[in-house]
Amino acid sequence: QVQLVESGGRLVQAGGSLRVSCEASGRTISSYGMGWFRQAPGTEREFVAAISSSGSTTYYADSVKGRFTISRENAKNTVYLQMNSLKPEDTAVYYCAAGDLGFGSNWYTPLVYEYWGQGTQVTVSS
Repeated sequence: QVQLVESGGRLVQAGGSLRVSCEASGRTISSYGMGWFRQAPGTEREFVAAISSSGSTTYYADSVKGRFTISRENAKNTVYLQMNSLKPEDTAVYYCAAGDLGFGSNWYTPLVYEYWGQGTQVTVSS
């Protein structure tokens, strides 16, 4: 079992930056693909970014490409999401997820991720 705990969410002004973290415990995540999803009130959970187990390949939603960066430190069992040029529409609960993903996987759907954190609230004020 993998337990995931997100942290770092807070209120930030539009145009600002924020880094959220996801720390894993229970077992190493070095063999897992990791993803970030977000969910705003009244909407479905949507894909934000993902990273392969080695960190060599990353995936982004079009809405965040060029503004967000996903990274990982396997030695620390931690995944990060650096968010720059934040917009009010980025306001959501951000969830970290882990899954046995690789080449050919559909990284963009929450259905393939096995483990989920409880989420961290990011609020962007205009």
